[in-house]
Amino acid sequence: MNVGGSLRRWSAVAVAAIAVALSAGGCSQVVPGSAHPVGGSQPVNTRLDKLLRECEILSKEQIGKAIGESIDVQDSFFGAVCMWDLVGAPGGNGMATLNWYENGTLSNEKQTNNKLGYTTTNVTVQSALALLIRRPNDPDSCGVTASAPDNGVIGWWLNYRPGSAHPDPCEATKKLMEMTLNLAR
Repeated sequence: MNVGGSLRRWSAVAVAAIAVALSAGGCSQVVPGSAHPVGGSQPVNTRLDKLLRECEILSKEQIGKAIGESIDVQDSFFGAVCMWDLVGAPGGNGMATLNWYENGTLSNEKQTNNKLGYTTTNVTVQSALALLIRRPNDPDSCGVTASAPDNGVIGWWLNYRPGSAHPDPCEATKKLMEMTLNLAR
């Protein structure tokens, strides 16, 4: 066993790690001013600018009320999108999903949905152009996407259990979008 060689390798690794740590620490700087969306002159709307904070734009009670009075809304997943399980939804359990793509555009969303074979219809929500999105042969789900007040796009999807008797999911997604756009203005 070559103890000297092992020690030299560990010493070299330690020196390299310290060098990386010291050089990385010297790269940060504070930039004065205030944050504005790209091309904008107004301060950023803090309701939709923090990682995972968009999941709090509507309360579970507000989501439940938009979908149906007796629905229990439970957190399911908060990450790249926000998801809630809907227990006691009309026709059985379902799921509500919120997405916010800060660099997205309605044009890109429409192109992507067309490539997926979805039906995309222009609608107006809170005086804003939005897209109503349906999957082919899927009456149990519906999505609505609109431009975010600052930048990007916001989307709501509602999925009921396949084949269950339920109200039109597009009505609830439009209500959710309306509530979201109201709060973000």
